[in-house]
Amino acid sequence: MDVKTILQYVLALFMVAAGVNHFLKPRMYMRIMPPYLPWHRELVLLSGVAEVLLGIFLLVPATTRLAAWGLMTLFVAVFPANIHMAQHPEQFRKIPRALLWARLPLQVVLIAWALWYL
Repeated sequence: MDVKTILQYVLALFMVAAGVNHFLKPRMYMRIMPPYLPWHRELVLLSGVAEVLLGIFLLVPATTRLAAWGLMTLFVAVFPANIHMAQHPEQFRKIPRALLWARLPLQVVLIAWALWYL
C-alpha cells in the first residue's frame, strides 16, 4: 500500500471518529459555534453525520472524488468556529492560546489533504 492510500485511510478514520464524537459530546461542539449561527445543536449533529459519511465515502472508489469535495466544503464551513475560538480565548481557557491560532492554518492542511483525492 502506498503512502497516499495509507493517508486516505487515516483521513477517513479521523473524519469518522470526529463525526461520532459530535454525538458523544455535542455540548463541546456547540460551545465553539459562533453566536451568530442559528440552531447550534442541529448544526453540530448535521456536521457529525457529514463527517461520518464523508469519511466512509472517501474509501469507496466510486465516491472518493465526491467525498473529497465534500470534505473541502466541510473544512471551509467549520472555519468560522475556529476563528471564533481564536478570537475569544477567554471562553476556551483549557486550550492554549497558541493552539487556538494553530487550528486556523490546520484547516488549509486538511483542505490540501482532501484535495489530494480528487
